[in-house]
Amino acid sequence: MAKAGHLESVHGKDGGMNLRDQNAFVTGGGSGIGLASAQALARDGANVTLFGRNAEKLARAAALVAEVKSKSAEVRTFAGDVGDEVAVAAGIAEATRDAPLTIAVANAGAGTIAPLMSMNLEQWDAVLRTNLRGTVNTFKHAGRAIAAAGGGAMCAVSSIAGARTHRFMSAYCASKAAIDNLVQNAADELGAVGIRVNSVLPGLVDTEIAAGLFATEEVYADYLACMPLGRAGTVDDIASAVRFLCGPESSWITGVNLSVDGGHHLRRGPNYDVFSRMLFPDDPAVAGEVEQD
Repeated sequence: MAKAGHLESVHGKDGGMNLRDQNAFVTGGGSGIGLASAQALARDGANVTLFGRNAEKLARAAALVAEVKSKSAEVRTFAGDVGDEVAVAAGIAEATRDAPLTIAVANAGAGTIAPLMSMNLEQWDAVLRTNLRGTVNTFKHAGRAIAAAGGGAMCAVSSIAGARTHRFMSAYCASKAAIDNLVQNAADELGAVGIRVNSVLPGLVDTEIAAGLFATEEVYADYLACMPLGRAGTVDDIASAVRFLCGPESSWITGVNLSVDGGHHLRRGPNYDVFSRMLFPDDPAVAGEVEQD
């Protein structure tokens, strides 16, 4: 088993490094980026535990991981809410039932469009519970397990929204910015026990959750106009970055918030006016008018 935070590099038949004998825990593993990340890790030999709220969805995802995994890798699932510390601790216990944990991917996320002046605190709390508290729960309990194993890597899936404003998505933006700061602090703190901590910041990625953005021509065109590379991302684009940051190739990288967004972070955040006008026509900020006394 790897020690001191740098996973042992093992060369497969194709001459590339793999993750044989590594053991990974992935939240939000039932679909999208979480599923693709689990596939990337398992393809390179890591055992993977998929964590998420929907047991049936996780079972379908596990079958997809099993189709691409290396022969030595094992896949299991655990249903739970990432915002529930007890559930996350139980999921980590399941992931470490047969082998020490060396990799954790904090991917589970939620978001909402709600102007700041129209948002209620329940909406705010729900987003931060999943995104920020969920990442804290994962880092806390996975960190303990990885430290006990002698070191390893943790990676959070953040967002370009943590680096660039997204008007009318303040809860989501604040949660992702907090995740990236948490990653830096955790990297500074946990390096002493051999744990590397990084995050990836995806831009617009073709997932079920983002379907509405792709289907709305005005919004999609604005996204593309903000990307120097001129195309939306795929889940595999993000999974490849997660795999890199969790693998031996990045053994001297920690505390990094890595933008994987076609260069979108070089410009500005997206324009969600079309959604906001439809959902919140009476909000002064959406209408662009503020009453003066």
